[in-house]
Amino acid sequence: MAGRTTLGRMAREPADGDAFVFDLVGDDAPADADPGPGAPPPSDGPGRRRRFAAQTAAVLAIVLGTGVAVDGARDHARMERMRDVPGGVADLSSPLVEAWAWSGSVGPGESTTDVAVLGDVLAVESDDGLVALDPGSGAVAWTVPLREDADCGPMVPPTSPDPATSALVCLQGTGADREVVAVGPDGVLSASRPLDASDSRRYGLPHTGPDGTVLRARRVGPPSAVDLGDARCTPAGDCTGTVEAGRDLVLRAEDAATGTERWSVTVPFRAVDATQCTGTFGASWGRSETRLVINGLLTPDTFGGRVTAGLVELTGCGVQAAVTPRGRVLSTGAEPGRGGVTRLGGGYAATRFDGVPRATLYSADGARLGEVTGYPLAPQATDEAERATVLGVDEPGRRLRAYDGDGTPRWDVVLQSGGQQFLAQVGGTVVVSTGAGSVRGLDLGTGEERWVWDGSVPSSPADDGGYFGTASVVQAFTDGETVLLLTEGDTGGTHGLVALDADTGAVVWDRPGGAAVTTFDPAAGGLGEQGVVGGLVAVDGTLLEVTPRGVRALR
Repeated sequence: MAGRTTLGRMAREPADGDAFVFDLVGDDAPADADPGPGAPPPSDGPGRRRRFAAQTAAVLAIVLGTGVAVDGARDHARMERMRDVPGGVADLSSPLVEAWAWSGSVGPGESTTDVAVLGDVLAVESDDGLVALDPGSGAVAWTVPLREDADCGPMVPPTSPDPATSALVCLQGTGADREVVAVGPDGVLSASRPLDASDSRRYGLPHTGPDGTVLRARRVGPPSAVDLGDARCTPAGDCTGTVEAGRDLVLRAEDAATGTERWSVTVPFRAVDATQCTGTFGASWGRSETRLVINGLLTPDTFGGRVTAGLVELTGCGVQAAVTPRGRVLSTGAEPGRGGVTRLGGGYAATRFDGVPRATLYSADGARLGEVTGYPLAPQATDEAERATVLGVDEPGRRLRAYDGDGTPRWDVVLQSGGQQFLAQVGGTVVVSTGAGSVRGLDLGTGEERWVWDGSVPSSPADDGGYFGTASVVQAFTDGETVLLLTEGDTGGTHGLVALDADTGAVVWDRPGGAAVTTFDPAAGGLGEQGVVGGLVAVDGTLLEVTPRGVRALR
């Protein structure tokens, strides 16, 4: 076969004794051939080369025909799959150590260590601007210079369940110098575009948006539309009564590169409790939304927003809405303040908090899928996103229910305690933690308890009860066989790492704070002794720790 030979995708991961069948796809063009006009540039970044080398090694191993080769190929297939699932890490079978460290400031943002995953790179705001790091080597893949006042989004803390985004939008400058630049996985997508001040007066102040957009929001209608009803506030700030009528809110998304409107939605005002109509309620969108002030406390025009890659949440006086990146409004059916919409795996859950929580499940495009009872949770980590389970936590009813992604009931068991977290779904096991300080493995199909981990670890004395003790689980990751838990002590101090076998709950390895995994600390010459203190994020199968002073890889 002329040219290069590459390994095609396996149809499935074989069981013991099965044969492996691969498609070998020939590439007759030389490696440096011109792809032709209009064709996208080849993706030959570090991640692509690393995967190709691993695939070639797998082919050579299979040709050898040994049992070791079959096991190795199976492990390779699993590791490759874990690069593309939430919370997926290529290999957690042995204690993690530092593979590389990048020293630089991380921030600003809603937190000091906000990040974004763009394709196969980690993006952070730093002193040099927007910096992208290759997770395999720690090399700077690209840098986009920014002004000191730049605000890039959507970015989230590394502990957030979904830091991945298709593009970042950066707003910078003031007044006539206000501008926007869009950034993709390979760096700048377009030249900076000036933001006309007249657009702010017409559509509202700009805000970074998802999917390469600039969002604008403003109240519409005459001031006479406001009816305070019996709403009253005391000088001490205690408000009672209901604001009966107010002005609607219009949200507009425009293409960051061209300024062309992509979509616009109107959120109607609904009668609301006066406590949600004060200047201190909710987050702020900008300075213009509180211009209509009835008195020193009631501000019926107030509103704010929280924007992530998959959802735009609007909250304010008489308005509460969640909008998808394509402009689909998702409703809870509850009055403002008594419900909310969250990302749930690849879709959404609109939850109503009226007695027993109930939620409507939506697909990624906003299509209604079904209903679940209880507060809906998706796993922080899973080995196969298409099979992800939804858990409904009903603490008042002392029930834990499992559903398929479309809301089809699967099982219903007694809730062991409050404070449930859905840590992982791995193979046939659902892993949950409880407020009582234990981690349980439940059968995926029946809900039957398979194992319990009480916090004991081999590295602690027998009479110590384990360093986990009253700690809480902050994050969870998996390699398809092992579940890695990042824990935090009850005083919020040092983090520890515990790796559990997903099938049995046995401790595979553990690293309390101050052990082999230590804190990246440039001021201390590279490594300190305080344990893992930053948030962790999985990027292309590699676990990265993010701190205000730098980023490092743990393998």
